[in-house]
Amino acid sequence: MTLAYLILAHANPSQLQRLVQKLSNNQTDIYIHIDAKARLGDFTTIAALPNVYFVTKREKVYWGAYSIVQATVNGFEQMLATGKPYDFITLLSGQDYPLKTNAKILDFFKANPNKAFMEFYTVNDVWQEAIPRLNKYYLTNYPFAGSTKLEQILNKLLPKRQPPKDIVFVGRSQWFTITLAQAKYIVTTLATNRQLRRFFRFTWGSDEFVFQTLLYNSPFKVEMINDNLRYIDWSSGGASPRTLTMADAPALLETDKLFARKFNVATDVEILNTIDASNQQPI
Repeated sequence: MTLAYLILAHANPSQLQRLVQKLSNNQTDIYIHIDAKARLGDFTTIAALPNVYFVTKREKVYWGAYSIVQATVNGFEQMLATGKPYDFITLLSGQDYPLKTNAKILDFFKANPNKAFMEFYTVNDVWQEAIPRLNKYYLTNYPFAGSTKLEQILNKLLPKRQPPKDIVFVGRSQWFTITLAQAKYIVTTLATNRQLRRFFRFTWGSDEFVFQTLLYNSPFKVEMINDNLRYIDWSSGGASPRTLTMADAPALLETDKLFARKFNVATDVEILNTIDASNQQPI
């Protein structure tokens, strides 16, 4: 059993290094995409760690933009190019943290071969608040001066976008764990389906649609499990999940989820220390 992690990061090198060291073991490779807007030199100590590879094709990542999808795909492409037979690939952010030991994480995936663990709710039936993302034009991926105003004009003058009729759109959380074969299918489909790729480029928050939708409309649908294995607290009702602190320790130590987000060591480092203390069984 070999695992790969793809971490999307843009800041907080010390927190990222702690995450990498926590995940590191001899059955795991870690790939890191550093936002092209960030200084790569700030992360050099992480690059020197064993089994760590920086994604060489970097994207300028913007919130809600297709650039997040492209950064993820770039990481997949680099993994595929190695020829290594990874059993699972887990997508994390630099503010995520494992709740279980590496041994328990490996055991879980050994017991669940060939599965795709991701959140996927049908847009037309369950996740209806996402419908405007599909039928309106968004220029989030093109952050030039005046793009917001142009976006408003386009949506006023042009008819609503028409999503491809032969595709069932699903999604929700962008964070997931999938197999190497599933990642290869995603990379190949986006590379060869120019129309679909263009549609997603003008979709707000396309990172919450693309991966789930592609697998849901493929033979891999039967392998999808509607659980992304993450503990995430949306109780604050904002556009981003609540930052977890020591107040969340009881829930984090009791959950069966493998990972949690999001954390900020500048806000509360003790919560990470508490998680580590509960997992004194390194692989």
